[in-house]
Amino acid sequence: MAEESSESTGTEANGAVPLGIAVLTVSDTRGPENDTSGDFLAQAARDEGHRIVQRALTPDDIYAIRAVLSQWIVDASVHAVLVTGGTGFAGRDSTPEAVSPLFDKTIEGFGETFRALSLAEIGSSTIQSRAIGGLANRTAIFCMPGSTGACRTAWNGILKDQLDSAHRPCNFVTVLTNH
Repeated sequence: MAEESSESTGTEANGAVPLGIAVLTVSDTRGPENDTSGDFLAQAARDEGHRIVQRALTPDDIYAIRAVLSQWIVDASVHAVLVTGGTGFAGRDSTPEAVSPLFDKTIEGFGETFRALSLAEIGSSTIQSRAIGGLANRTAIFCMPGSTGACRTAWNGILKDQLDSAHRPCNFVTVLTNH
């Protein structure tokens, strides 16, 4: 498992509250050199003024996933976790099973909205997405498919706005930070 930490980028010019974001890639086949989905999510978050405070890559194993997430859920510097991979129906895909028991509250609208957006892009194949979201110890966790295209859909269509304190009528920033 590779892990990195980065420094604060400060407050955005528009006054939005920067969040501490962690990115977890779940994969048995990807490494740091070819983690295009994790790279996309980290860069997209940075581009919006957020800080990448943790980043890791773990195999598709329920207990390995839970171990990483459990550490991040209790870390006050982590406001949101973006998980890519392991949400399909292939043999070892186990992200929803690993993550769901950690939730205090489920964000049903994340998976629903992700699949609605994906329908226009990939048609009925979107039914095979088990994208989920939830809150655990005031940390938002969003799990999406491992393809970079799916991560782009989730970021541009949902996460970019919901992690932006200026987005109205509501966003998750106040729940995550008390701002």
